Amino acid sequence: MRRWLGGVVAVGVLGACEPLDAGGGGTIGEVLFDRGFAFVRDDRNIYVVDDDGDPNSPQRLTTGGGAYTPSISKNGNSIVFVQRSGSTYSLQTVPTTGGPVATLLSTNDAACGSCTNFRGPTFSPDGRTIVFAFERTPGALSTLGRIAVDGSGFVELTPNAGGVAFGSPSFFPSGNTVVAPAGDSASYYNRLAFVPLSGGFAQYSYLGNEVLAAANRAVVSPDGRQVALDARLSSGSTRIFVGNVTATGLSGSLRRLTDYTASAVQESFPSWVSSTELGFLFNDSGGDPSIYRAPVSSTASSVTLAVPSANEPFYGPN
Repeated sequence: MRRWLGGVVAVGVLGACEPLDAGGGGTIGEVLFDRGFAFVRDDRNIYVVDDDGDPNSPQRLTTGGGAYTPSISKNGNSIVFVQRSGSTYSLQTVPTTGGPVATLLSTNDAACGSCTNFRGPTFSPDGRTIVFAFERTPGALSTLGRIAVDGSGFVELTPNAGGVAFGSPSFFPSGNTVVAPAGDSASYYNRLAFVPLSGGFAQYSYLGNEVLAAANRAVVSPDGRQVALDARLSSGSTRIFVGNVTATGLSGSLRRLTDYTASAVQESFPSWVSSTELGFLFNDSGGDPSIYRAPVSSTASSVTLAVPSANEPFYGPN
């Protein structure tokens, strides 16, 4: 059962739940958000900027810090994120319009034992479940898990992966399959895993060419025809790549999104704005990272600033 944090908390709702000393701290509500970016800033709180709002004045949804990798539900009503406090990891949700934070799952909860290092949670297209990467025990190879949005029904999706580590997942529009970076370790995601949620075995596509490994995430486009990922190159830079995809694998070669060539440029955390445009984190020469947009086409594109001073962006709903 979800545990509510921030705002007004009714003691009777808590029952025998764990103490709320590691919560994310929600706001009182009244945030104006319909569609746009969710992200974190240096204070490690969740912020949103509506497409019709002022990108220089984002609205804050949490106050407790420790927030990572937000993701917006398909109906645009909720954000799921990872909250870290010391060695404790939690999956939490907060309304996009502001309000209390709910904890779905935490390290050492009975449902998953010593599970830790949650990352990359994402909502299913129907909004009923959340899939995420985690470690069964500290230092173990990461696997994929699923939980209902009310905090019930935790299950491990890839218990027999045979020495494969998994990164942040993304749903195909059907809701039947997720794609996730995969490899021998979290530092070497050299392939994409296509994992059916019906219980079948994952299928893999190797990245190849100039791409050494996926850095953070791979995300499926709203129409289910393309995948975008942030890829580490031999130069030491990270670039956004896009490729055609089916529910069972890559189709053809990956191509760079932008036309930048300097090794100092870092592009990461791609998120689809539409099936023809991506938002992502852009950082040039160690400056302040910000969110940029770029059209997706067969040739490399130029970029446009969307939100300054932001990190780990996710766009939605789309």
